[in-house]
Amino acid sequence: MTNTTDTTGTVTYAAEEPARLEWTKHAPEVYKAMVRLDVAARKALDPRLAELVKVRASQLNHCAFCLDMHTKDALAAGESVERIIQLSAWEESRHFYTEKELAAIELTDAVTVLTDGFVPDDVYQRAAKQFDEAELSQLIAAIAVINAWNRFGVTCRMTPGHYQPGQHQ
Repeated sequence: MTNTTDTTGTVTYAAEEPARLEWTKHAPEVYKAMVRLDVAARKALDPRLAELVKVRASQLNHCAFCLDMHTKDALAAGESVERIIQLSAWEESRHFYTEKELAAIELTDAVTVLTDGFVPDDVYQRAAKQFDEAELSQLIAAIAVINAWNRFGVTCRMTPGHYQPGQHQ
């Protein structure tokens, strides 16, 4: 982005980094399988909850492309700017979310950051209290899928900023 004008004149932004690899062109069957998996994982999940999970995992994984995509999709699904902003500090902003959403966000953190090598029992139990087994299975699948997408996005340095809501659905 360059030559954006504000009240003080012209602002020049840093150059946009090109993608390292357009993996979807070179591995189209993998991409198609990921899209099918993504659709299957989202079934029966509230779209706003699914987007909160995607945004949160993408924050943890530092995936700029997925943050761009899923914040735009969350807004298009009716999510508020305030709740999206507070998501990065959800533990201090619990009052912005329902107990069910908090359980999903906490599970997202635990599944995404496996530094201890496991998902703690108390985190899993809180999620199991909020979701029936079918919903919980879908939620775990959705968390796993966004983590896979994040790994493609970060590794290939997919460029954020050009996504339009619903573009890849």
